[in-house]
Amino acid sequence: MATVTALDDRVLEGLAEIVGHQYVLTSKTARINRARVPSMFAVHRWEEHVPQVVVLPASAHEVSEIVKLANRERIPVVPRAGGTGLVDGAVPLNRGILVDIKRMDHVGEVDLAERAITVGPGVNMFKLNEMLRPYGVMYPDNPASYTCALVGGRIGTNGWSLLGARFGHVRNLVISFEIVLPTGEIIRVGEGGGIKTRSSSSGYRLKELFMGTQGTLGIVTEATLELVKRPEAEFSAFWLQRSYDTAWKTGGELMRSGYATIAGVMLFDERKVDFVRRDDEAYVPQPDWCEAVCAFALYGNRAEVRPAAKEMMRIAKASGGEYVGDEIAQLDWSARHDRYATPLHGRTPNGQVAPMSWHCEDAGIPYPKVPEIRKRWHAIVDDLVARHPIFDDWGMFSYTNGPYKPWGDMLCEIDVGIWEEHLDDETWGAWVDCKREIARASIEVGGTISAAHGSSRAGEVDLVPLELGGAYDVMKTIKRALDPNNIMNPGKYGLDSAYEDG
Repeated sequence: MATVTALDDRVLEGLAEIVGHQYVLTSKTARINRARVPSMFAVHRWEEHVPQVVVLPASAHEVSEIVKLANRERIPVVPRAGGTGLVDGAVPLNRGILVDIKRMDHVGEVDLAERAITVGPGVNMFKLNEMLRPYGVMYPDNPASYTCALVGGRIGTNGWSLLGARFGHVRNLVISFEIVLPTGEIIRVGEGGGIKTRSSSSGYRLKELFMGTQGTLGIVTEATLELVKRPEAEFSAFWLQRSYDTAWKTGGELMRSGYATIAGVMLFDERKVDFVRRDDEAYVPQPDWCEAVCAFALYGNRAEVRPAAKEMMRIAKASGGEYVGDEIAQLDWSARHDRYATPLHGRTPNGQVAPMSWHCEDAGIPYPKVPEIRKRWHAIVDDLVARHPIFDDWGMFSYTNGPYKPWGDMLCEIDVGIWEEHLDDETWGAWVDCKREIARASIEVGGTISAAHGSSRAGEVDLVPLELGGAYDVMKTIKRALDPNNIMNPGKYGLDSAYEDG
């Protein structure tokens, strides 16, 4: 690995005065580990994106002082939480100072009267819910990375939850939060003056503005979260289908059934079924005739879930599908999180098993257009695989997308296996072109580039102005106004262009 240019000793000493010498890390191991991401990266060029130093602050004041120092010295700052994002949000594209917020893991008092709790950005949802269990409540943010993602990163990515149709996604579950702006100023954004107030019409909706920014507009230092009653009943059902078209139609009926307890409806296409047949570490093999899967999950009180489950099962049965049984359905639903670190089950075109990593392209697609986008995406990836057999199509799944609204658009994701050790400039460029075509197809059918992960990676980021239109110019204006020196996670969302005429 190439040597990363060290920061001036004066800067390192300044950081040590803020957080203490033991929390300023300059070793190669510390820096390399914090450039790691779970999704595929250009490994052959990884050394270009290793931070020059890692700092671990313990308070908003320390974060503020770090950012002020960076502004004075014109050094990039990149916040990192759990590092589970899939679009390089925590990757220091321009090196600089990486701010690891894991020490900021304080948990405040459980407020059962207002159903809220205030926590630090370094808190993990899984561990938080273990602590909340005796109180009969939970924080219902439930991503695939549930066991390892942290609250601060979830806000920075405006994360999507597997239970979003029932309880909402991160933007619905975070009541307010404290953030250090790119100049070092500390503010709190929410729905008004109170940190637990859910509604206000006083001024702009700044809470939403600072969510999903991938750290380009600040660093979250505290958040007040919604708590909900722990469900009395959960019900999940997996129905095998003989065709994708039937599964898609069945999913639509379930999505529009109107039951408030629906946590999610999901579809697997035939290539995803083929993949999970060999993914025997996380999935029960299905019969040869199975071409697709339609699944749903319900959460809530027993009095609500039981009658809703009966009606949902009636709808699914009417489609001619085959129910796989309670045990298999529950095991597979619980395995949602296991698949975040997808096992190495890649295949080259000649059937050779290959140690492939996983990457996924996601988009919000209108429900009527899902079958069309499935065909277009697979055709795009097929062309890539034909030219470069280090790639493998791992299939597509679709999931209800709207918070509290399981109808309408769906989060669609195509998963691609990549034999990273064989990446070079040619194959990396081919992959970036593939991602760009996937994003373009999504926009052409009236969808988004991304529904959950963000759009700051090479390829899809090029088309953000196409999707957003004039709103992208407003993004650049906001970025330049709040971050005049472009120190906050530069290189993301193509926002560096905001400074080209400065």
